[in-house]
Amino acid sequence: MFWILFLLLAWAGVLGSAARLLRASSAAAGPPAAPTGRPGAPLTLYEAAYLAGGPERVAVLTLVSMERRRRLLLAHTGWATVVDPVARDAYERSVLGAFGPDGQSPVAAVRRAAAAHTAVRALADRLAEAGLAVPERVRGAVADGVRSVRRAGVLVVAMAAAALSVPADGATAAGVVYWFALPLLLTLCCLAVAGSGGCAHSPWASPAGQRLLVALDRDRSPADPLAAVAVRGTRAVRDPGLRAALTGRAAGRTTGRAGAP
Repeated sequence: MFWILFLLLAWAGVLGSAARLLRASSAAAGPPAAPTGRPGAPLTLYEAAYLAGGPERVAVLTLVSMERRRRLLLAHTGWATVVDPVARDAYERSVLGAFGPDGQSPVAAVRRAAAAHTAVRALADRLAEAGLAVPERVRGAVADGVRSVRRAGVLVVAMAAAALSVPADGATAAGVVYWFALPLLLTLCCLAVAGSGGCAHSPWASPAGQRLLVALDRDRSPADPLAAVAVRGTRAVRDPGLRAALTGRAAGRTTGRAGAP
C-alpha cells in the first residue's frame, strides 16, 4: 500500500507544524519572565488601542480623536486635511508629521506613517515590559507557526493527490480521501483556534492585558465613543462617512487629488 507513505508524510508535516504553533501560542499566553511596570492599573485609551489592535489601531484612535475635536477633517473620499497643526502629544505629532506642506494627505498614508512612528514603538515596548503586551518576537513566532500550518495543509492536499494517482492495493478512492481528511481537519482546527478574534483574544495583548481590555470594554465603551474605537476599531465608528474615510473604501474610487476635501 504505497499510498500510506504519502499519508505518513502528510501526518508528519501536520504534527510538526501544529507542535510549532502550539509552542508559540503557549509562549504568547504565558506571563513574561520578569514583568515590570503597573500591570494592574487602568489602561489609557492609547494603551487599549495598541493591545486591542496594534499600531494601526493607535493610528485610527488618534485620527478619530482629532476629527472629533475638529482638528482634522476626514472626508468620505479618503482624504484628510489639517485644521489645527499644533500637536497635543506624541501620537498627534505622528499623525501631523505624515501630512505634506499643503496640509492634505490620503488617510491611508497617514495611518501607515502614524502606525510606524517611534511613539507607537515606544508604547509597544512599555506595554511589553509591563507584561501587558505580547513581545514582538513572540508574535512573530505565532505568525510563523500559522504559516507553517497553512503550508502543512497544502502538503496534505498534495499528498492526497499523489496517493490517488498510484495503485491503492484494494483501497477505494473514498477510503484514501477519508484518511487524508483527518490531518487536513487538524490543520483547519489549528487555524481556527489561532484565528479566533475578539478583544479577549487579541494577538497583541497578554492575558493580563486582555483582562484589562475586557474591563475597559465593559465599563467605558458603552458610553465613551473613543473607548469603543480603541477596543473595537473602525466597526465602532457610527458615522458612515468617517468610517469610509478610515477604511479607505471610498478612497479607492478616487484618483489623484480629485477626491481631496
